[in-house]
Amino acid sequence: MFTTRPTLQGTFGMVSSTHWLASQSAMAVLEDGGNAYDAAVAGAFVLHVVEPHLNGPAGEVPILLAPAGGEVRVLCGQGVAPAGATIEHYRGLGLDLVPGTGPLAAAVPGAFDAWMLLLRDHGTKSLADVLKYAIGYAEDGHACVENVGATVETVRELFETEWTTSADVYLPDGKSPRPGELFRNPALAATWQRLLAEVAGAGDREGQIEAARAVWRSGFVAEALVRQAGRPTMDTSGERHTGTLTAADLASWSASYEAPATYDWNGWTLCKAGPWSQGPVLLQQLALLPTELPAYGSADYVHLLIEGCKLAMADREAWYGDADAVPLDDLLSAEYNAARRRLIDGKASHELRPGSPGGLAPRLCEHARVVAPAEPGFDPMGAGEPTVARLTADGGTRGDTCHLDVVDRWGNMISATPSGGWLQSNPVVPELGFPLGTRLQMTWLEAGLPNSLAPGRRPRTTLTPSIALRDGVPVLAFGTPGGDQQDQWQLHFFLAVATRAKARGGLDLQGAIDAPNWHNDSFPGSFYPRGMRPGSVTVESRMDEAVVEELRRRGHDVTVGDAWSEGRLCAVARDPEAGILSAAANPRGMQGYAVGR
Repeated sequence: MFTTRPTLQGTFGMVSSTHWLASQSAMAVLEDGGNAYDAAVAGAFVLHVVEPHLNGPAGEVPILLAPAGGEVRVLCGQGVAPAGATIEHYRGLGLDLVPGTGPLAAAVPGAFDAWMLLLRDHGTKSLADVLKYAIGYAEDGHACVENVGATVETVRELFETEWTTSADVYLPDGKSPRPGELFRNPALAATWQRLLAEVAGAGDREGQIEAARAVWRSGFVAEALVRQAGRPTMDTSGERHTGTLTAADLASWSASYEAPATYDWNGWTLCKAGPWSQGPVLLQQLALLPTELPAYGSADYVHLLIEGCKLAMADREAWYGDADAVPLDDLLSAEYNAARRRLIDGKASHELRPGSPGGLAPRLCEHARVVAPAEPGFDPMGAGEPTVARLTADGGTRGDTCHLDVVDRWGNMISATPSGGWLQSNPVVPELGFPLGTRLQMTWLEAGLPNSLAPGRRPRTTLTPSIALRDGVPVLAFGTPGGDQQDQWQLHFFLAVATRAKARGGLDLQGAIDAPNWHNDSFPGSFYPRGMRPGSVTVESRMDEAVVEELRRRGHDVTVGDAWSEGRLCAVARDPEAGILSAAANPRGMQGYAVGR
């Protein structure tokens, strides 16, 4: 399999992330004696600084962790809808969808508390130790990747006329961040420096972390976030609205641990966040596979995966959410998937076909039943993850989010997908240097659905990191940015690893990442304006032309995108028998890197 880089191998530690500065900062923590969890926290806060168009401290993060000798756990950093975020309130404002930007779309911020909980319970370093890298890049500057400035340019008019606090940070002297020039965010650096100063007298390491959590919930950070939510803000509705986030909402929420959703496949066990995320979509796609797979990369193979994805995504729309008990056991059962598998024939389906697990009737919102096609072009208001909901004229997407994987010499492993709170989601909070998030746009303004907007419920997130076990032992952590595409790209990656493993030398992580990838949009998008393209498939131009033509013959509406345009996967692995660690990162986008030794 062709590779752009080698799969890294070593014995000390491995990091893979969507930005080289985050990867190297995390590696520096490992070199300084920290473990995988210390390293991940340091890398995550650097991602807030160097990929501000893709994530921020007031966003969210699901985390999968596999402590050496322990069980895989999910750390949920997805905040809930505020107490005032009711369907009646939004409908009363004349809305039929939650806006894609602005404070009405803000859930209770979840990322910061999740990282603090991880550091407290599983790390060894102090808060100052892990924050120093992010503070340094925010205060002293870093050379921006091209997409930061390009993203700012798309929202320049909005920043200059409405979101002026964002212009203060991202358009200093009227200029957007440029590659090769240092970009600074002194307000963000000052926030973390003030935080450290306020918690310095709180006792030991754990005491200081707990004090930091309190500052976020009820101190100067919380006060600034609530003030910002109360400011009338222009959003994608074309109107100015205030949000619903209050001091009580911030004070009452905290990140939490839970068991992962799992599925056993050919000696592997895949672990995902539960159905408050789209994570089980990957598990359902595996459950839909036949015993014998077609030849890897053939038209039969690609067709099978596309059609299985459509069925799993239809079930996501009908069943996933934080409202009731999701019938996940039935959705993953052999009987259910055998029946669903029979729906896949030689032709492309253009219908949304949710199933009836346990004999229950599927529930789809009105928008999903009559959803309009996705609109081409770019929305200058900057909706989506970011703009992942809006397709370009050639079927591609612009932007996504972040990802980070770490494995250390002791065998601790972590996979995390930070997102939300990006610079085009909400105005920068002037006192803090970062904006609120917009995850509530994933909920429906229709009662009685698994993913209806309701106070205290988590919006169903697209963020979906993965950990895989081999014969019960954690050996692989992986994930990707990309909104609704995440569990499509991850399936292709995992199958490439699992079915094409080297006879000697371990898993070919880089080859699996570099392999031509694809996605479909045959289901309602998770981001405003929630469009879909029935029967669509977007493939990289590196895919075999004969495969593309056969897919078209079968009725797929195929768009051929750029050669390196599908996916931004990261991965780390460990071979417990050989004692070898490995890592690889996606070359697409020219900024993801793996490091290790």
